[in-house]
Amino acid sequence: MRVLALDVGDSRIGIAISDPNGQVAVPVRTLHRRALEADIADIAGVAAREEVEVIVVGLPLSLDGTAGYQAQRVQDFVDDLKTAIRLPIELWDERLSTVQAEQLLRTAPPRSRKARAEQDALAAAIILQGYLDSGRGGDKGLSSE
Repeated sequence: MRVLALDVGDSRIGIAISDPNGQVAVPVRTLHRRALEADIADIAGVAAREEVEVIVVGLPLSLDGTAGYQAQRVQDFVDDLKTAIRLPIELWDERLSTVQAEQLLRTAPPRSRKARAEQDALAAAIILQGYLDSGRGGDKGLSSE
């Protein structure tokens, strides 16, 4: 089963995808946000091209597990995504995925100015790998309804 993961931010969306067996997450690209409709069309295009069966969206909960302002913005984006894409969409607790991505990039050789964009795609891959490793849901999966 192929799974697509999104790390949704205000100016960028990191995109990652699993291998066809649904075991390994790979960063794909970072989408620089424009208009909601264009963003959703880009995501739908990737999902169709890669024959995705499930979309996982990172939910940025606070460290104490509460949903703040940014989590609500992501949930609103997911609601819009659901109206345009007819695939199962799951929210996934993404606490610390961006921090992990920053740490991994810091240990890598010096990067160009594209490093921030790479970080978003890498954060999506970290979200996706956590989802895949859990057996697709586990105790960190969250309802998107």
